Formats: sequence, structure tokens, C-alpha cells
Amino acid sequence: MAFIVFEGGDGSGKSTQIKRLSGRLLRREHPYLVTREPGGTPLGEQLRKILKTRTDLSPLGELLLFVAARQQLVTQIIEPAIRSGKNILSDRFTASTIAYQGYGRGLNISNIVSLNKLATGQIEPDLNI
Repeated sequence: MAFIVFEGGDGSGKSTQIKRLSGRLLRREHPYLVTREPGGTPLGEQLRKILKTRTDLSPLGELLLFVAARQQLVTQIIEPAIRSGKNILSDRFTASTIAYQGYGRGLNISNIVSLNKLATGQIEPDLNI
């Protein structure tokens, strides 16, 4: 089992590479799960819609919504997949939050790292691409 995260800007080919790898896993009969951030759960998808359409979010408000979506994804999807031995392919994870909300929106990186650890239960990818 491996938890593999594909990071990068919009249009950088993350989804394409996930499709390619998932095809290989399927052909080799390795169980896998594909997730995306924000999203992947009913609440996460609602938060994704807010994050994609609202332009009036403060940087901190935006961060907290991303972290809330991540916590739901980890609890409802990623942790059970790890327990069942599935490979997990994720379109973004914690590094995106550091890049976008930290470096892009000027929030404190240490605070972002702390919130990510809280939200993920310190689950980390085996590989970031």
C-alpha cells in the first residue's frame, strides 16, 4: 500500500498522471482509491464549491475551509483506505496548502503546518510528486 500525492498548479498534469497510474494499478489488480482536494466527501465537495466560487474569503477563512475539507477526507476516506490496504492517489494534499495559503496568501507557514497535522492526524504521504 502507498499513499501517493500529486502536487502542482492548475493544468500541470496531475489528473493525467493519476489516470495513467490508476490504469497501471488496475491492470495489475492492485486495489486503489483516487481522491482530490478539496473534495472527496459530501462536505468536502460543498466546501470545494465555496472555495472555487467565493471571492470574498479572507486568507484565514480560506485556509480553515481547506483544512476542514481535508480533515473530513482523512477521517472518512483516507484512513479507512489505509486500514484496508488500498493504494491512495491524491490530487493535492498538505503541500498545496503551504504553497497557496502560505506563500501565496501570506499566512504563517508554522500555523499551516500545525493545522495540517491536526487535520490529518499526522498522516503523511509516502510520496509527493
